[in-house]
Amino acid sequence: MTPASLLEQYGPRESMEYDVVIVGGGPAGLSAAIRLKQLAQDKGVEIGVCVLEKGSEIGAHILSGAVMDPRAINELIPDWKEKGAPLTVPVTEDRFLFLSETSAKPVPNWALPDNFKNHGNYVVSLANVTRWLGQQAEALGVEIFPGFPAAEVLYNDDGSVKGVATGNMGIGKDGQPTENFQPGMELHAKYTLFCEGARGHLGRQLQEKLKLNRDADP
Repeated sequence: MTPASLLEQYGPRESMEYDVVIVGGGPAGLSAAIRLKQLAQDKGVEIGVCVLEKGSEIGAHILSGAVMDPRAINELIPDWKEKGAPLTVPVTEDRFLFLSETSAKPVPNWALPDNFKNHGNYVVSLANVTRWLGQQAEALGVEIFPGFPAAEVLYNDDGSVKGVATGNMGIGKDGQPTENFQPGMELHAKYTLFCEGARGHLGRQLQEKLKLNRDADP
């Protein structure tokens, strides 16, 4: 049974309206949500911002280990230390080695390009940083829906993006609806921000439909 025939059988999907819908609850999507809410507060206006995250919780699909430059978080949340951000292990030493079968030859730090120098950076669990960002976003009034992957891009009659729809729930292994079937939800927005990564499921659809990579060299 196709998605279209399911809608015919179970009726139209329910919809929710937002000013901004963000697809992807990683550092990019959450930072965007936080900044939008900050700007709205500065201007004394209220906007509805929603984040969809396919993982069971924020941070569940994040590769954990990382060395993090705090410059961006300094700009986004200057008082992050007071708010308990999980950046607690500063880098104390850099080693860059050329390895052979029998030895390792170090390169002096002065000879390394700046992008190999981590002084002032932090060793972090990026999953924990992402969870913390989710808490900051929710404190600002962002609505976060974990466990609801965006499955479909919705379009207006003029071809512009209208929003996204979440996937249907309660589909059996045979692709047919079970007794627990629930149709997905449509989320409509003035702006839809895709933060699922350059090779994301919906991103590839958008590239194909809107010819976003027509003049680009992969």
